[in-house]
Amino acid sequence: MSATANVTKVDFYEVLSVSRDASDQELKTAYRKLAMKYHPDRNPGDQEAEEKFKECSEAYQVLSDPDKRAAYDRYGHAAFNGSSSGAGAGPFGGGGGFGNAQDLGDIFGDIFGEMFNMGGSGRGGRASRAQRGRDLRYDMPLEFEEAVFGVEREIKIRRSETCPDCHGEGTAKGKQPVTCPQCGGRGQQRFQQGFFSVARTCSSCGGTGTLISDPCQTCHGETRVQAEHTILVKVPAGVEQDTRIRYQGEGEAGKFGGPSGDLYVVLNVKDHKFFERDGDDLHCVMPISFPQAALGTELEIQTLEGSETIKVPEGTQSGHEFRLRGKGVPHLNQRGKGDLIVEIRVQTPAKLNKQQKELLRQLGETMEVENTPTSRGIFDKVKEMFN
Repeated sequence: MSATANVTKVDFYEVLSVSRDASDQELKTAYRKLAMKYHPDRNPGDQEAEEKFKECSEAYQVLSDPDKRAAYDRYGHAAFNGSSSGAGAGPFGGGGGFGNAQDLGDIFGDIFGEMFNMGGSGRGGRASRAQRGRDLRYDMPLEFEEAVFGVEREIKIRRSETCPDCHGEGTAKGKQPVTCPQCGGRGQQRFQQGFFSVARTCSSCGGTGTLISDPCQTCHGETRVQAEHTILVKVPAGVEQDTRIRYQGEGEAGKFGGPSGDLYVVLNVKDHKFFERDGDDLHCVMPISFPQAALGTELEIQTLEGSETIKVPEGTQSGHEFRLRGKGVPHLNQRGKGDLIVEIRVQTPAKLNKQQKELLRQLGETMEVENTPTSRGIFDKVKEMFN
């Protein structure tokens, strides 16, 4: 009597490291993690990894099927042992229980999709020929005033456009693409790894299932040609530095009927010689003399929309700010505008004649006592901080 080897199979739930009440999603997530870890493509020549891959695939095939899982929960591995007519055979006995290599390929493909280039369902399928065109960028310089008030300007870009002779087919007139001899038009090639079948995108046709044997003489089979194109760019009022304006479909043309890319116009705003921008507010500095600050005066301020007059009251200090409402930058795509903020800067004269010096000395004598307490107060506060 011949001896029979007694092989103890590992519990399928332990193989996938899940509980016995695990949901379908938990089973799928566990299997996906293990299959990625032990897949033969990631572990070439590793016999142990291949065995673990087969083991987790076997476990998932049983536990992912409601009928097989119910039988396994009741009979264990015995549910799939024996022959169809043998005594003690389980409900799936004799049939191999775990299906064939194609069944496992389908299961693996359903979970991983295109991760291993197996197509959408694991059953093979031709890849779409359509390819989206590239996005393009155009850097557009703007004067400060153009960014504030808006402007319309025509620009010229060079881009790929659908070939006018073959209409994007890539073939000569009257010709059609031929079936790829490598994959027979399926777009995929299958490879057997043990009992597992893996499909990969055809390296010859790139998954399209066809080849261009008679290319178009204009585009040489590329389906597109280079051409110059004019576009009217409408810059709204209130844009800022690095603002991007998107023109959908104005990028490079797609291939084989794919959609065109987009064009992004990026604005580069020049600085203004007088104004500085902070959001939608404008800032400027207005120098005045000491007598103007002390006695008060009227100043004519030049804004972006014309001149305005501001009254500087007597005793105005250097650094004081005046706000002109609504004289700033328009709010982008909204009503209203920011403000213009004018900072007063009292200038100290660098050169004085004898008469001016004498007058200032006389003025200083009348103001000398008034300035002393302020200075002492500042030094006293500094001493307190460091003590």
